Amino acid sequence: MTTSPAAWAGADPYATALRAGRGPLFLRRTDGWLLPLDVERWCAHADPVDLDVLDRCEGAVLDVGCGPGRLVAALAARGRTGLGIDVSETAVHSAVGLGGEALRRSVFDPLPGEGLWGTVLLMDGSIGIGGDPRVLLDRVAALLCPGGLLIAETAAVDIDERVEVQVVDVFDSPGSDGTFPWARLGTPALLRLARPKRWTSVGQWISGGRCFAALRSRRASSSAEPAKSTAVISSHRVRKPSGDSPVPIR
Repeated sequence: MTTSPAAWAGADPYATALRAGRGPLFLRRTDGWLLPLDVERWCAHADPVDLDVLDRCEGAVLDVGCGPGRLVAALAARGRTGLGIDVSETAVHSAVGLGGEALRRSVFDPLPGEGLWGTVLLMDGSIGIGGDPRVLLDRVAALLCPGGLLIAETAAVDIDERVEVQVVDVFDSPGSDGTFPWARLGTPALLRLARPKRWTSVGQWISGGRCFAALRSRRASSSAEPAKSTAVISSHRVRKPSGDSPVPIR
């Protein structure tokens, strides 16, 4: 499985929408079908649904595909240890500007704190990153501490779709470049994929019309970190985000 972070990161409509704080913005399949992207919500402050998700997090939190950073900013405001990663330089600059910790990275790149994170978040469709959820689940398991928690936002319908998409606005022509693999999963499909990999379902809920699932890592052991504690991870704000900017771990 190969990923195409440059395709998303280099998608000018995405960067333009984040700078403006509004859409329209879509993921378009090769057959022309459009999935609207909720740019306004992503660029706003964390809402009650988001805050409920953060209340469920354990230990240090890694927000994969953090976008413009409302969740990592909310974590920082609460004094929680958290880090966002995103392949978009514009998104990372926004997250840092809001007071969050963020790095320009793909989830498949080497990351700080591998095997130490208490919770990994896959929000706002990030379960689709890379186009192969099985591979993404394996990667998340390697990032989590023993018995760590994955909280994923899922599609509102029972779907298991693997497609090629591109980021477009209403002014883009159908022939534009920059397609990359993506996936859409409902909660039942996510659980079907997770069970053979020995993830344990620990919660499912719907809030504000959005669907979520919580799963416990297959690497659970007696040494698992207690809920709500903070892993020994120290992250420093990136003033000028780049793929080479490290987050020290002590």
